[in-house]
Amino acid sequence: MIIHVKVRPNSHEEIIEKIDENNYSISLREKAEDGKANSRLINILAKEFKVSFRNIIIKNPKSTKKIIEVKGK
Repeated sequence: MIIHVKVRPNSHEEIIEKIDENNYSISLREKAEDGKANSRLINILAKEFKVSFRNIIIKNPKSTKKIIEVKGK
């Protein structure tokens, strides 16, 4: 399954907002440096979709508008 995620790093709260079936907006507390925000995003999505974090692949890790593949769904 492919989803599109708009990421807002360095926010005050962690919020997951489902816009529609394949589009999400996620606010993260981590800063976008040294892969911290991407790592946290993978953990959040793994919990959301109830899959292992190894099944989450970020196709464009440097963008705030990410294309993510969720395997096993």
